[in-house]
Amino acid sequence: MLHFVIARTEACLNLRMFMSLPHSTHLSTDEGHVATVLRSPKLFMRETLAGVITALALIPEVISFSVVAGVDPKVSLVASVVLCLALSVFGGRPAMVTAAAGSVALVIGPMVAQHGVQYILPAVVLAGVIQILFGVMGMARLMRFIPHAVMTGFVNALGVLIFFAQVPHFWTKSPLIVGLFVLTLLIVLWVPRFIKSVPSPLIAIVLLTLFTVTSGQILPTVGDEGSMSGGLPGLTELLVPLNLQTLSIIWPCALSIAFVGLMESLLTAKLVDELTATPSSKRRESIGLGVANIMSGFYGGIAGCAMIGQTIVNVEMGKGRSRISTVAAGLVLLVLVTALSEVMAKIPMAVLAGIMAIVAFKTFNWHSIQPGTVASAPVAETLVMLITVAATVSTGNLAIGVLGGLVVMAIIPARLKRKPPVKEEISSPDQGK
Repeated sequence: MLHFVIARTEACLNLRMFMSLPHSTHLSTDEGHVATVLRSPKLFMRETLAGVITALALIPEVISFSVVAGVDPKVSLVASVVLCLALSVFGGRPAMVTAAAGSVALVIGPMVAQHGVQYILPAVVLAGVIQILFGVMGMARLMRFIPHAVMTGFVNALGVLIFFAQVPHFWTKSPLIVGLFVLTLLIVLWVPRFIKSVPSPLIAIVLLTLFTVTSGQILPTVGDEGSMSGGLPGLTELLVPLNLQTLSIIWPCALSIAFVGLMESLLTAKLVDELTATPSSKRRESIGLGVANIMSGFYGGIAGCAMIGQTIVNVEMGKGRSRISTVAAGLVLLVLVTALSEVMAKIPMAVLAGIMAIVAFKTFNWHSIQPGTVASAPVAETLVMLITVAATVSTGNLAIGVLGGLVVMAIIPARLKRKPPVKEEISSPDQGK
């Protein structure tokens, strides 16, 4: 039975896209990597465990984003399963994690508050069509022109946002919650020195959850963040007429979903390219994201995009490198949402906060703020990086931060874009005598 499942998985993951895409070398390389992983028990275990900890890291953020979007937590969790599995097959960047993300929730929230949840489905489907067209027309190539300073600001802002999102879960007067948070940090950072076969975040989650459950301690858990009822929903029903009035309501939201989702996904893909020193197909990622969002709209109910924090968990902590890791994440999340919803609900939020705090630390580009780096870089680069961070953190919107950085880079004087002159010491004639 196990061999049958592995064979079917390999067959599914080796399917070509149903449309002709460029960069066929990327496709064949991806397929070859998947086949290699499936034939190696060690690699398969590594990728699977990376998916497990990624799924666990997805839960608190996805639930909190559902509150922002104004939908039931179950909607975002099921949508995340669909997005994660769909992009594992159709996406252009292996090991990148896609789910119901905060940036998309920020865009959907105002429309839901004003018009109701029934308009989410047509808005998400229209956004998916826009993303597919964006990819088909090859416009994803424009992402290569984003300046390095804006990329650095994007990454640093994400690190800041991820960290401060965890603060409410551990900043408390309860010594037990603080202790769990600190213990999580110690396990995640120190255990890899002695145990390398199992990801340390998974060890922290299992051990500390068992401790809190067996000791009878009453602490904030995942179950407190939203409903954890088991089972799966049916297909999303279309509850609004397809007419010009509906179009006038959904098109601003659909455009925002499409471009915010694309921007975050393609920037994250570029970051993973650099982290793993491997290429990806941005065009395939754009088309795949559109297809995935349409699927998620009909079964799940909300859109999504790449999630940088969970991608860092998968790539850096779990050492995930192939599509197997994201397939595992999607399947584990599916099992947690359905059969193991009660178990998932008992995971302490302080433990997940500790893991995500380390993710935030790893995400932030500390080299970019070192005195030597700042002194040797052009003034414009430092200024643009800081403005990108400030705009993103103050608004909580990655798209606004990136656009702000691009605008500043465009209007800044050329003389500030030049590197500062290197100071050379001039020796006096008496020296050396």
